[in-house]
Amino acid sequence: MSTKILVIEDNDQDRKIIGRYLKKSGYEDVVFAESGEEGVAKAKVENPDIVVSDTMLPGIDGFEVCRQIREHFGPDTPKIIIMTGAVDAVDAVKAKKMGANDYCVKTSDYEPLLDAVKNVGGS
Repeated sequence: MSTKILVIEDNDQDRKIIGRYLKKSGYEDVVFAESGEEGVAKAKVENPDIVVSDTMLPGIDGFEVCRQIREHFGPDTPKIIIMTGAVDAVDAVKAKKMGANDYCVKTSDYEPLLDAVKNVGGS
């Protein structure tokens, strides 16, 4: 069984690059959302194993996405990774408080994201 990953990212170029990196790393079942609200709605329909959400999104932010997904699904699944492009914007305490399993900084090689996906159980 493959790992289904939902990526919530408003930047078109970042979505394409993240999708490419995930697929190159063997994650074939990747779906995307462009806003926090769309991400929460897609999570409810797609039932992903892992949700990767950017912090800065139009509408609700990644922390609120995390909180709403946890409220809907419960504390264990899906695994949630909060991702940010601004190092000082990463608030590990807030991410954990909202129910995130991990967080990472977006870098040009996306290795931290791949590490986080593997860390939360992406086989």
